[in-house]
Amino acid sequence: MFASSTVSALLRQCSISWSSTIVPVRSKNYLNRPRLRNPVWFVKKTRTLHNEQFTEDNKAFLNEVKRETILTAAQRNQNTLLKLAQGEENGSLVQWSPGLKRTGVIAKKIGQYPLWTKDGQKIRTTLLQIIDNEVVKYIPPEEYRPAQEPRQSRNWRKPYGCLLVGAEHGDPSLFTKEYAGLFQDSGVLPKKHLCRFIVSPEAQLPAGTALTVSHFRVGDYVDVRGKTVDRGFQGVVKRHGFKGMPKSHGVTKTHRRPGNIGAGGNKARVWPGTRLPGHMGNRWRVLRGLRILRINPQYNVMWVMGSNVAGSTNGIVYVYDTILPLRKHGSKGGPAGSPPFPTALEPLPANSGDVWLEDLHDFRKLSITYSAGSE
Repeated sequence: MFASSTVSALLRQCSISWSSTIVPVRSKNYLNRPRLRNPVWFVKKTRTLHNEQFTEDNKAFLNEVKRETILTAAQRNQNTLLKLAQGEENGSLVQWSPGLKRTGVIAKKIGQYPLWTKDGQKIRTTLLQIIDNEVVKYIPPEEYRPAQEPRQSRNWRKPYGCLLVGAEHGDPSLFTKEYAGLFQDSGVLPKKHLCRFIVSPEAQLPAGTALTVSHFRVGDYVDVRGKTVDRGFQGVVKRHGFKGMPKSHGVTKTHRRPGNIGAGGNKARVWPGTRLPGHMGNRWRVLRGLRILRINPQYNVMWVMGSNVAGSTNGIVYVYDTILPLRKHGSKGGPAGSPPFPTALEPLPANSGDVWLEDLHDFRKLSITYSAGSE
């Protein structure tokens, strides 16, 4: 048998070694700090505006030039899609197969809207509008060097390239010369928003290719990435949903405080990841496996399931094919058939009307009919 002093010494050594080697963490994302500033190597977008002393005739002339330029760009997009369609007929385009990665699109969150199934079940959806998406540049795998290498090692057997996509036409006079120079070689008008999508080399697209809502189909599952609303510094009640202290019965000035945050014994410290007041929002969040329930080709709007897409109204989100194993294309629980690859070469006509999921109730169709002989 050991003496009491020996047992206490062994316990003390075990506690010291345990506390010095194992650092318990209550949250995996406790180092995820919001980025309030862009990196220094980012190209400045907007320039300092001065009073150019333009007359009304000069402004009208500039607006006419902008309008003609936009129409020329739209015609060029149609020609690009026709060339891709001809390449598909000739067999030069690669057919889609499981494992190939398509590009995504940049969308704007414009609101929420309820839909109903045929049996009367209500579904809350979010409306995403794809605004003037065009391919700006393709970077092959041997030239693509991301600013931050991913945690997983790069797969050199199946390398991925990068596709730079721009969205929403902007006034060229508002951008800097350096930012407008990014679009010089592609012939695309300067865009307000840019995003890089990792794609397979077989899914590359030429510069100037338009991406519409026809890139997806009704019934597909997508991942939506957006930045949450910046709430600033908030307490634990709003930030973490704490209940708070009682309103009465001797409680003084601690109604919305977090309470005890420490621990007793030899581990008397505040553990990393403890839920405390701090900065709330301005974090990137991804919702995976959202199903597309409805598509409007005229305005490039799609209804996705769910009402918790990150971001405020008119905020920018990124939409791409889901990576969930049981929901992506080619899986058992995924949508049937192959997606448009590398994109929709023949977009839906604008006057074709909305495309609904079969399980949804289309309000354009009659649900109750009356005959002349009915009472």
